[in-house]
Amino acid sequence: MLKRIAKLFLGKSTVSAPAKNAEKPAETDYTPRPAKQGQRQQRKSTAKKPQDGNSPADGFTLSPQDLASITPADVSIVKRDAHNISRRDISPAALKVLYRLGDAGYQAFLVGGGVRDLLLGGHPKDFDISTDATPEQVKSVFRNARIIGRRFKIVHVRFGREIIEVTTFRAHHDTEPLTEDQDRKSIKHLDSAHAASGMILRDNVYGKIDEDAIRRDFSVNAIYYTTKGFALLDFVDGLADIEARQIRMIGDPAVRYREDPVRLLRAVRLASKLGFEIESATKAPIKELAPLLASISSARLFDETVKLFTTGKAQQTFSMLREYDLADYLFKPALEALDQAKPVHARLLEKAMSNTDLRLSQGKSITPAFMYAALLWPALHQQLAQLHNNSGRPPMPILQQAASQAIVEQLKFTATPKRLTAMMREIWELQWRLAPRSAKQVESVYSHPKFRAAYDFLVLREEAGEDTAQAGQWWTAFQACDNAGQRAMMEQLVPPAGKKKNKRRRRKKPQETGKA
Repeated sequence: MLKRIAKLFLGKSTVSAPAKNAEKPAETDYTPRPAKQGQRQQRKSTAKKPQDGNSPADGFTLSPQDLASITPADVSIVKRDAHNISRRDISPAALKVLYRLGDAGYQAFLVGGGVRDLLLGGHPKDFDISTDATPEQVKSVFRNARIIGRRFKIVHVRFGREIIEVTTFRAHHDTEPLTEDQDRKSIKHLDSAHAASGMILRDNVYGKIDEDAIRRDFSVNAIYYTTKGFALLDFVDGLADIEARQIRMIGDPAVRYREDPVRLLRAVRLASKLGFEIESATKAPIKELAPLLASISSARLFDETVKLFTTGKAQQTFSMLREYDLADYLFKPALEALDQAKPVHARLLEKAMSNTDLRLSQGKSITPAFMYAALLWPALHQQLAQLHNNSGRPPMPILQQAASQAIVEQLKFTATPKRLTAMMREIWELQWRLAPRSAKQVESVYSHPKFRAAYDFLVLREEAGEDTAQAGQWWTAFQACDNAGQRAMMEQLVPPAGKKKNKRRRRKKPQETGKA
């Protein structure tokens, strides 16, 4: 039987059967090679990029032990000469992890969005690895690794600024749901638990690769790449879905959405990013189950919104979020203000999204603060209108209070970090200071650390049709001038007329009169 399996994988039956007593090396038996005296102990890496790694002659060389854990009827094998993935396109750090886990006696596969994007001809920056080693065993192989997460344990292996995420094969598990009177702290030491709603609270039951495949969310993310023969393993028809350009949930979509409601957002993000259609059964329950997002922490929802707006298709993503009623659980206060705002404010948000997509396509940096500043601009104006009617205070304190109220309302939905809300405030406040009035003011604004972001925001406001008294054009011309030209422009500014302050007379000190 084993020879028949090997023939299916290798195309030949030259693999000898293992000895009767042969077993997979125990995970705990692996120890690094001893270092020479006086040298730091370090494993030699075999993850060098090959010169001719695309040769069809590279055979698929999984060992008999590897074959024993896979049922051939449950997997499609695509050999190296039938797919376009090359090691040259894979991060050297990811290859190091794959090879080193293999050297330690474990199975290790590249999986997820990295494999999907490589198959689509992309150049992914993030690579995830799945293995049969437990998190503790992975950590024992890599000194530069740490285990994170309670609900879903993963290992981060750090190489400088790059992090490779390593997960252990998951298996299906059935547990009794928590009752309403049970405290979440009661599951602290459990490997498996889920709420009465179906949401998974603990998912640390480990299994085999075929079990892991059906525990993943979408079929296009469940294709495995191995360095042993450079083949692809597909257990859930993910390759067919890539060919059909569709996003399909593995298993019952309603059940899988309830397990993790963030999958509702991922379905939209993947469809928008890849230009795929959401398969009909996968799409059907999204609107109905959208309220499940209310159970997700605001911090996690913020992380997801950043991913949503950095796909390179921000405007299309935003439209899909509104179409499926998902946006109400991410930006409800902003959407209510946007629906009541002037058309110019809606155009500003569209311009900000297009600008973000353009910068991403050019490889430029972006900040979520800029997008949130545009998204909450209508809410800010709504707060300003209310405060102006009830207060006679000067503009800047009113603006600061309005900004605080707009941000506080949004924080109830997405926990935006303080460093980003501070930047949003600065962008907003600088919009009023960017109206050129005097040389001193221009010099102060021009030297501000957030001038460039505020200037870009001002230009987008003008392009959207907002009346800025041509301040954006003035600053564009100012930056194009040399020092002499900038001085000349500042000299032409007429300071606003103000009340002349009466100088207070100093009281004369009375003269002392002394006796003669």
